Amino acid sequence: MNKNNPYANSGVDTKAGDLAVELMRKAVSRTHGAEVLGGVGGFAGLYDASELLRYKRPLLASATDGVGTKVAIAQAMDKHDTIGQDLVAMIVDDIVVVGAKPLAMTDYIACGKVVPERIASIVAGIANACAATGTALVGGETAEHPGLLGEHEYDVAGAAFGVVEADQLLGPDRVRDGDAVIALAASGLHSNGFSLVRKIMADRALQYTAHAAELGTSYGEVLLTPTALYAGELLRVFAALPEAVHALSHVTGGGIAANLARVLPRGSWCEVDRASWRPLPVFEHLAELGGYELPQLEGAWNMGIGMTAVVAADKTAQVLEMLECQQLTAWQVGNVSFGARDLAGFDTEAKGVKGGAVRLVGEYSAA
Repeated sequence: MNKNNPYANSGVDTKAGDLAVELMRKAVSRTHGAEVLGGVGGFAGLYDASELLRYKRPLLASATDGVGTKVAIAQAMDKHDTIGQDLVAMIVDDIVVVGAKPLAMTDYIACGKVVPERIASIVAGIANACAATGTALVGGETAEHPGLLGEHEYDVAGAAFGVVEADQLLGPDRVRDGDAVIALAASGLHSNGFSLVRKIMADRALQYTAHAAELGTSYGEVLLTPTALYAGELLRVFAALPEAVHALSHVTGGGIAANLARVLPRGSWCEVDRASWRPLPVFEHLAELGGYELPQLEGAWNMGIGMTAVVAADKTAQVLEMLECQQLTAWQVGNVSFGARDLAGFDTEAKGVKGGAVRLVGEYSAA
């Protein structure tokens, strides 16, 4: 026992924390432009907000989130370089939903023991995703919690803010009768529904390192596919076609219908046509393992759609073409309608928000 360092004897290694900061410094610095002051290691991150002076009425948009139990799979696989992108996507893609440009982000990592290389790998993933979305990583915290978390356990969370001109704010009030609903392809499960995934795997006594012949690799590798980043592509669409997009929905917890309903006005409804796409193989395979039909899982998983966009009918082709030019697969799944109708089977409320009515109809494509 080192009586000269009681804190270290309690399980907290401040030197390991310092090393982790040094290892992540270069990755974090790459997200900094001239608007970031002070660099890495300060008590507070500093962001020069002078850019806001050019706005007539700037609205600050903020979001905070984590990655949920997907971190358990990263820990089981001892693979930590993708979780960071998951974190950024969950937060920054919420900000872009209102039409805002993401500006800056902070992160928080709680762990049982600071392993500098592991922490640096997580933060490098965060920094790379921040750079890809034009978001400055201006600060963060790594906290060691011995006795509360196991030696190899950690959790990640973060928060970010962005800005949107008030008259460009996206949302239900912009939606019109006949608007098209466009789907943006997901990269995989993203970062929701992993409690169900883990239960299916446990019920079948499957290890994440096991090879899944139907998926062509191990279960863990497929499940850790990073969440898609949409902010950059969508911001370019906003700039080129400023009146085209009326509302966006980030398909996270609750699935396609519930999240789309949140951004539609009351009195509107939409039927999303399952026949317009085929769910990714990972969804089909996990459903088969669990003994479920795919529609049973629509409240937990995104089924291959990571974002939906409500677009002016006469701009639909242009938006689709622009997304495709940016290598983002997108297609139309339905239209918004107004007027009285029987809403049995429709989702009309999520996260405490009462909006439009949405349901999925038909059968999924087999092609």
